[in-house]
Amino acid sequence: MSQHRSLRAAATLGGKRNVLKRFERVEVLKKQGHWKEGDRITGLRKTKVVA
Repeated sequence: MSQHRSLRAAATLGGKRNVLKRFERVEVLKKQGHWKEGDRITGLRKTKVVA
């Protein structure tokens, strides 16, 4: 029996994400100089996905 199209697409994850996880946002902000150790982890600034 063949696999349904919607299930096949879900198995091939790894596409471009447009939302960063918190630790990824902190890394971006560190590189930009907008976050340093000891700053609050909540209420972070918006960041763009660096491809």
